[in-house]
Amino acid sequence: MGVLADLFAGARQACSTQPLWTLALLGLGAFITLSVVVNVLNQILFKNPNEPPVVFHWFPVIGSTITYGIDPYNFFFSCREKYGDIFTFILLGKKTTVYLGTKGNDFILNGKLKDVCAEEVYSPLTTPVFGRHVVYDCPNAKLMEQKKFVKFGLTSEALRSYVTLITREVEQYLENSPAFKGDSGILSVAKVVAEITIYTASRSLQGKEVRDKFDSSFAELYGDLDMGFAAINFMFPWAPLPHNRKRDRAQQKMAQIYTDIIRERRAAGGEKDSEDMVWNLMSSVYKDGTPVPDIEVAHMMIALLMAGQHSSSSTGSWIVLRLASRPDILEELYEEQLRVLGPDLPPLTYESLQRLELHSNVIKETLRIHAPIHSILRAVKSPMPVDGTKYVIPTTHNLLAAPGVASRLPDYFPDPMLWNPHRWEKGGAVNTTGVLDEGAEEKIDYGYGLVSKGANSPYLPFGSGRHRCIGEQFAYVQLGTITAALVRALKLKKLDGDKEIPNTDYSVSRKGICH
Repeated sequence: MGVLADLFAGARQACSTQPLWTLALLGLGAFITLSVVVNVLNQILFKNPNEPPVVFHWFPVIGSTITYGIDPYNFFFSCREKYGDIFTFILLGKKTTVYLGTKGNDFILNGKLKDVCAEEVYSPLTTPVFGRHVVYDCPNAKLMEQKKFVKFGLTSEALRSYVTLITREVEQYLENSPAFKGDSGILSVAKVVAEITIYTASRSLQGKEVRDKFDSSFAELYGDLDMGFAAINFMFPWAPLPHNRKRDRAQQKMAQIYTDIIRERRAAGGEKDSEDMVWNLMSSVYKDGTPVPDIEVAHMMIALLMAGQHSSSSTGSWIVLRLASRPDILEELYEEQLRVLGPDLPPLTYESLQRLELHSNVIKETLRIHAPIHSILRAVKSPMPVDGTKYVIPTTHNLLAAPGVASRLPDYFPDPMLWNPHRWEKGGAVNTTGVLDEGAEEKIDYGYGLVSKGANSPYLPFGSGRHRCIGEQFAYVQLGTITAALVRALKLKKLDGDKEIPNTDYSVSRKGICH
């Protein structure tokens, strides 16, 4: 006791001579050190055999967040090699259980409503951007009705009209953009493709009034609203940060623009004169007989604009980069149009687009390697036993599906990281697996029409289950038309002339350059 008393007395004497800030730093250092020690001991000494293994990490709360955020796929494959297809890591203080492979896709994406919940995870991020009472800010049954309205609005007649509108927008962009003046030049792929996709989507899906506004203040509002998807908003969507204040102002102004368009259309007699989605939603009625309120139409249109733009812009950019790195494939696409459509290259139509097999395969192959979404999260609402294992996922965890991992496995796609559109041709490597025939898949209706459960497919670029993307048809029409129009107008190559393309930078948007 005397020794301890002497030690404490010495420590007290030393502390009394130090400035306050020094003591604060020492205290913080001691707290962090103790937290790390306790965290490490907890991982080593208190493993739960009935839960998936936890990825080792030094710091509590932070866990593996940084490693995961830098390169999600590298993180997934590294952990898969060490722990198998099922493991748990700490993501911003939350235990997040990853289940990879086709079984994992089925377990999470086709999970029952009583077991998993998407709204709890995504509502804090999306509601301030989209608006109230739509998508993740409403009961799941209402969301399914909203998805049905949108899906049924994407009729064959609508898609046919979109091909013409999208083609015209691409041609006008190539004529007017400074990047395409003269016989040759250099373009920033990410910037150019983002502009093309937003103009084509706004003119076709959103309507002429929205497209006309995109050359002025609407584009600025879109940019401010887009900042609302900052990663920090998963945890602090309410934080009084500058980008959140801009987000909130932009959301209100954009919603007002849509409601003004709806009001003007109704005042003009409400006669449908185009196939855009605004007309479709204006006439939609919920099962209980309630017409969709104008403000909900506005919020659904914002959701369509924001969600669709990210996927199409990302995929379109990768297509252009891939074609610039493979001029031989670009030439094959042009030759396909000459062969299938005729040497005079008539205007593109919805029917002619369906006949361009290699064009479609370019999109499929790009989506396989460069899926727009690498992680899909669900909150666990009831304990979930994992078939074939002793694991039970508790309600304190989130679940994470990564469909892109299965599409990069050599089990299904030989030489998986080789970008090869020809692998999708009849008799190609992917057709030998017997797991990609969606027509043979079990169908289920979650409330917005029959869809494939996709339980056995390693290729799920548009997700699966009740939250499967309803814009798949439009995405293929938009990307296919843009690709076909660019193939007719441009010859592309990378500045360095090689076949390598930049790796995905998950922290910032990297601008690919080609000419």
